[in-house]
Amino acid sequence: MKYLAIAAGLSCATAASAETPELTVYTYDSFVAEWGPGPVIETAFEERCGCDLKLVGAGDGAALLARIKLEGARSDADIVLGLDTNLTEAAMETGLFAPHAVSAEYALPVPWNDPVFVPYDWGYFAFVHQADGSAPSNFRALGESDTKIIIQDPRSSTPGLGLLMWIKAAYGNEAPVIWQGLADNIVTVTKGWSEAYGLFLDGEADMVLSYTTSPAYHLIAEEDAGKAAAIFDEGHYLQIEVAAKLANSDHPELAEAFLDFMVTDAFQSVIPTTNWMYPAVTPADGLPKGFETLAKPEKALIIPTDEVATLRDEALAEWLGALSQ
Repeated sequence: MKYLAIAAGLSCATAASAETPELTVYTYDSFVAEWGPGPVIETAFEERCGCDLKLVGAGDGAALLARIKLEGARSDADIVLGLDTNLTEAAMETGLFAPHAVSAEYALPVPWNDPVFVPYDWGYFAFVHQADGSAPSNFRALGESDTKIIIQDPRSSTPGLGLLMWIKAAYGNEAPVIWQGLADNIVTVTKGWSEAYGLFLDGEADMVLSYTTSPAYHLIAEEDAGKAAAIFDEGHYLQIEVAAKLANSDHPELAEAFLDFMVTDAFQSVIPTTNWMYPAVTPADGLPKGFETLAKPEKALIIPTDEVATLRDEALAEWLGALSQ
C-alpha cells in the first residue's frame, strides 16, 4: 500500500506539472542575472498567467538571433527578448517571427508602429568613464588620445553592433579613417556587454562602451557619483530593445499575453533600476530619482532598419580591416 501511495503521489505531481504551461523566453545574460529585471518580472508574470516563465540567457542580442537562426522552427523559444532595431530586419528575414496585437502609448524618441516587434526599453550608446577624469568629446579626439577603451564584438553583441552603426551614421564613408584612429585605443573586444563592463570596473581601461544611463546604476544602487558618460559632438546612436513571439510557439496566446504584460507598469517600472535603461512606456510614478542627473545627447542618430543590413556588412569589414592592421 505504501508503494501504491507513492506511485499515486508521483502521478498527481506529474499531472499537475503537465497542466502548467511553460513559456520559454530567450534573452541576454544580464537580463536574467539576479540583479537584472528577470527575477522580478518572472515572479510578477507568473502571478498573472498561472504558468511557468522560463527565462534563458543566451548571450547578447546578435548571439540571440544567431541561436534562433540555428534552431529554426525547432526552437524551444516562444519569445525572443533582447534584439534591437539594428537586428529586426535580419530577424524578419528568417520568417520565424509572428505579428502581435499589442497597443501602447510609447515614450520613445521616435514613432513606433512595428507589427512584429514590441519595444520594452531604450537608451543611447556612450562611453562610460571615471567622472573625476577628462574624456574626449568626439571619435576623432578619442582616436588621437591615449585613452584606453573596451568594446564589444559586433558579431555577438548589440552594443558592439551599435558602435559600428554609430560611427557609420556619424561619419559615413569616413568611417574607416575613424576606425584606424581607434584601433590602438582598444584594449580588448569582448563577446558581450557584461564582460566588458566588468573589466572596466576592474580598472582594465579608461572607458567602456555602454550607455548614457549606466551611471544611474552607480548613483542609485551604490550611491556612487563617480561614473559619467562622455557626450560626443557627433551625436549618440539610439538603441531600442524589443521582443517578439516565435511563429512556431507552442503557446501563442500565452506569448501574446507576455508581450502585453511587457508594456504594463508592472514590467516597465522595473526597467530603470534593473536594466538601467529608459522604459518604453513611462511608469505611473515616472523615472526614479537620479535619472534627471544623466547626461543627454543633443543629437540622436539612428539608421533606418531597412538600411542596416547593407551598412552592417560594410561597417563590419571596415572594423575588421582596422583591427587586423
